[in-house]
Amino acid sequence: MNALDPVLRRWPIFALAISAAMLAIAHAFQTFGHLPPCHLCLKEREVYWAAMAVSAAAIVAGLTPMRAVGMRIGCALLALVFGYGVYLAGFHAGAEWRWWPAPVTCASTGPVNISALKALLAGGGAHQPACDQAPWVFLGLSMAGWNCLISVGLVIVSALAALRKGAAA
Repeated sequence: MNALDPVLRRWPIFALAISAAMLAIAHAFQTFGHLPPCHLCLKEREVYWAAMAVSAAAIVAGLTPMRAVGMRIGCALLALVFGYGVYLAGFHAGAEWRWWPAPVTCASTGPVNISALKALLAGGGAHQPACDQAPWVFLGLSMAGWNCLISVGLVIVSALAALRKGAAA
């Protein structure tokens, strides 16, 4: 038995909690940090919503007679979902570093604020934050960069949980 075994045995529960925490952190940055999400930020959040759904299904599968198979499939699906999160967050971080262009849907002409919303209601255009501008950086990484690193860790743990011997224990 290794130190990770208790986590791996209950990985869908941990993945559900971590996904919810990541969404809560993103919403806190948005609400309290006044950092509106860009198009790619919103797409990155969808990964965690999907991971929560897969985690919930894996937890339910763990309560059935097909526990071992259900848990392995659930953890493998979590690895795939978080793998897509690595791709998406890595792509976003690369766009922020100008390694490649951001999607056309990421165009921005300014911040979202009350006057922009009033202009929208009056028939003006909507202004969305740009995907290629990192509004927050810590230790040289943007939120997308940190999300990419965290997602890599989640892929690894999900894969270990899927490949774990005695997954039904």
